[in-house]
Amino acid sequence: MTTDGGVKQAARKAAGHPWFHHMSRVGLVARGLIYLLVGWLALQIGFGGGGQAEREGALQIVADRPGGAVALWLMAAGFAALVLWQLAEVLYGRPVPDGDKPKERLASAARGLMYTAGFAATLGFLLGYQGTSSDQRSRTLTARAMAEPGGRWLVLAVAAGFLVWGAVVVVNAVRRAFLDELDTGRMGAAARRFVQPFGIVGHTARGLIGVGAGAFFAYAALTFQPDKANGLDGTLREFAATPAGAWGLVAVAAGLLIFGLYSFCEARWRKVDASRQGW
Repeated sequence: MTTDGGVKQAARKAAGHPWFHHMSRVGLVARGLIYLLVGWLALQIGFGGGGQAEREGALQIVADRPGGAVALWLMAAGFAALVLWQLAEVLYGRPVPDGDKPKERLASAARGLMYTAGFAATLGFLLGYQGTSSDQRSRTLTARAMAEPGGRWLVLAVAAGFLVWGAVVVVNAVRRAFLDELDTGRMGAAARRFVQPFGIVGHTARGLIGVGAGAFFAYAALTFQPDKANGLDGTLREFAATPAGAWGLVAVAAGLLIFGLYSFCEARWRKVDASRQGW
């Protein structure tokens, strides 16, 4: 057996190891907790409270609780496992119909980048890094990009990425495509009754936020106004500026809360063994 063949076989064996799957599920729980807390913060803002609805605020809530440091380290480990899980799906394909096609592997790569950001943010928080808000980061990076030749087109490309991602998430929510990712054969009748609506509502809320963020990046690039770019907190607050008023923000916040609960369902029933692509 060649060295490359031995490495590939070892990597596939690691991707199929039960402990790797357990840690991936811990990561899904960590993701669900973040969404629950961000949704809760957004809900408070919708009802007239203060604070910022973003990841750092959610992590601070965890840190302030007894055993918070341990929980944060577990969350960081979980996000690291999610990154490795998505890498395994890029290499071996996803355990869904047509999971070995390039578009599915590309989707896994994109999710891997998002989970990498989640891991980096959680680790940075644990190490005491106090960064700026997501809104300020978005505006600073947009301004720097637009100051460079071709930077405006780069921002527009980022905007298009958010818009396409958000639209795909909403469409897949309506089509219930997320059910392909779940081992529905292990679900009872009661589980199916609440997992499906949780998935539809939760994914729709995420998709709308993606579309909103993309729209702000596009507006910033088209009008040469970097300060119009928004992060998570600013994007959520803009839902209160819709004709629905504060109830628009409340509705999206509730959707994030529901997605957090759905993530816990994913931790229980998600197909995570990329080494057995084509279940």
